[in-house]
Amino acid sequence: MDYKDYYAVLGVPRTASQADIKKAFRKLARESHPDSNAGDAGAERRFKEINEAHAVLSDKDKRALYDRLGADWEAYARAGATAGAGARTGSAGAGNPFAGFAGFGGPGGNVRYEFHTTGDAGEFSDFFNAFFGGASQPVHEPTGPGRGRRPTGGATFDDILAGMGLNLDGSMGSGAYAAGNAATAPPTGGRASTRGRQATAEAVAEITLEEAYHGTTRVVDIEGKRLEVTIPKGADTGSRIRLTGKAPGGGDLHVVIRQRPHRTFTRRGADLERELPLTLGEALLGAEVPVRTLKGRVLLTIPAGTQTGRTFRLKGQGMPKFRAEGQGDMYVKARVILPTDLSDDARAAAERLVRLADQPDPRTRET
Repeated sequence: MDYKDYYAVLGVPRTASQADIKKAFRKLARESHPDSNAGDAGAERRFKEINEAHAVLSDKDKRALYDRLGADWEAYARAGATAGAGARTGSAGAGNPFAGFAGFGGPGGNVRYEFHTTGDAGEFSDFFNAFFGGASQPVHEPTGPGRGRRPTGGATFDDILAGMGLNLDGSMGSGAYAAGNAATAPPTGGRASTRGRQATAEAVAEITLEEAYHGTTRVVDIEGKRLEVTIPKGADTGSRIRLTGKAPGGGDLHVVIRQRPHRTFTRRGADLERELPLTLGEALLGAEVPVRTLKGRVLLTIPAGTQTGRTFRLKGQGMPKFRAEGQGDMYVKARVILPTDLSDDARAAAERLVRLADQPDPRTRET
């Protein structure tokens, strides 16, 4: 099954803080909640995806495991089923894909792991259940020697690791690849690397914001072999596209997207931000001002007395969501441009306006 990019689902970068993840989740959950989208099956699917992504990224241990394995998770999951017995390595370092990850590869003792969800495995995708061993209920590890306690309907954490061909201490189990064949991180620049018995390759595709909005294609060169890659709408920096069996040696090709900066728009996940210059008259008296979006031009009503920094939201004028339904929003920030080089008549008129307006001192609150 295909790798799910939970960061793309929430529209946040991989470096997002927990506060950013929580904020994005709340916003998207409100927009896609079934109560607000009665009869919309797409919104219901989107709501489940959002909850699933939040369940992983808001949990420190799950997020660390997800970040560590990434799109290569299947290699580890398959290890226990495809490799022969007797390939055990006793080291928790060499050949251990979890070395350095909290909770893996460390000494035994009083260790407790918990995965908290709603308890209904049906709420999560097959990918989630495969990645995390189908542990849809809290999983408790032993507080001393021996096997873990198994709650009703749950599974112990060493059962999950066993499904990946690993022991509780993180070392490779009897069903795992030998250390010499352990998976290695794919390099950049389109070079091939070994993973098990197949090869994987990684290439970078650079696109513009407009291409990310409409979708596009790129030709990548992998060891002299040119391949055309279809890039879906909404792709962002860090988005990954997998071409099964297209790498040298019959492995998978992973195309990583890099989006160039834009001179007008700043992208925040599926949302866009831009400044809107206003004349003194437009800001002071109000006006209808044309605003460029990636869909075309729209008219924005500027209320009288608009100040620099005031932000207007244009719903649905942002980016398409990558491999998901829906569209982000555009946030337009006003910037008032004052006239310069006033003529004598204009200056006299401005002085009269200032006297008539009788504006209070805006600095009176500064103490």
